Amino acid sequence: MILKKSAIDDYSILLKGVSERALSAAGAAFLSAIIVNPLDVAKMLPDTRCFPSCYRSVLGEPSCAPESSQYKGTLDVFYKVTRQEGFGRLWRGTGASLALAVPTVGIYLPCYDIFRNFMEEYSSQNAPSMTPYVPLVAGSVARSLACISCYPVELARTRMQAFKAHSGNSSPGVWKTLVEIIATNRSTNSLQSSLHSSRFLWTGLGAQLARDVPFSAICWATLEPVRRQLLTMSSDETSPVTVLGANFSAGFVAGCLAAASTCPLDVAKTRRQIEKDQVRALNMTTRQTLVEIWRDGGMKGLFMGVGPRVARAGPSVGIVVSFYEVVNPLVCESSSRSKSFLMQKSKLKENAKAVTSVYKFP
Repeated sequence: MILKKSAIDDYSILLKGVSERALSAAGAAFLSAIIVNPLDVAKMLPDTRCFPSCYRSVLGEPSCAPESSQYKGTLDVFYKVTRQEGFGRLWRGTGASLALAVPTVGIYLPCYDIFRNFMEEYSSQNAPSMTPYVPLVAGSVARSLACISCYPVELARTRMQAFKAHSGNSSPGVWKTLVEIIATNRSTNSLQSSLHSSRFLWTGLGAQLARDVPFSAICWATLEPVRRQLLTMSSDETSPVTVLGANFSAGFVAGCLAAASTCPLDVAKTRRQIEKDQVRALNMTTRQTLVEIWRDGGMKGLFMGVGPRVARAGPSVGIVVSFYEVVNPLVCESSSRSKSFLMQKSKLKENAKAVTSVYKFP
């Protein structure tokens, strides 16, 4: 199929600055992961307290003492973890969080921008009534791509946070955890065993997508109108302070609402990821997991850890979106200046060569 020049120009405009967007998104993810990691640990630990098959670590040792496996809330998690393992343990798995967040958000936000711009351009010309739904669809598609691409790292990160290290040693790194997961589920060197190991790396992907896609849809469908309203209420919409405040506030509200709405799906995702029975983990569906959680704990079980989830998601979304929206224009401007300088330098060299070729000096 041959594209018209105008269509090619439109696509080039939409794809412009992808590397700058990815860099800004990665920086936002780095900052957010470090700040909210203690809340991520507080979110993860209560999920493991009533899963009998998950009381043993990746290496086969008890994951926690019975008296320490009962948590009454976020502050109780902070108190018991710092008392028993030290203050630094609240940042357990930060390396894995960074290994996950940087590429995931680096894919997610640029893809969202590209999909949103393309869909808004298309819907405004062909289906204006569908324009309000563009953030919902663009966010869902972008999140799906990012989630599928980086899911094995998410699996390793979740297991690192859910279990203590073997014999009191330091926690294994994310890549070592991935190798252990593969080795545990690979008994022979056959092709079938290799495929089984590869499939196991995406255990719980359905539950992850079932949580992340609705989360992203709710988040962007809430964030965009709230941000737009906050910016229109300000006298100076282009001020960095205004942009930062509007984006953080809108992201905080959207993140809290999306986290509360998808909490049961998040609990199901965590439960599937830390399941030790290989066959059971591969055969479980999201629906079966939700039914099992309901049978074990009722509504309270489905919304276990909703407080830490909301407390983590609100600041996390706010930090990522505000940092991205403030830094991305600066990075793009700096990049365009550098490109302009290089182009001018190249033209000067070409002109100098042309002059030299015309006037041959003795």
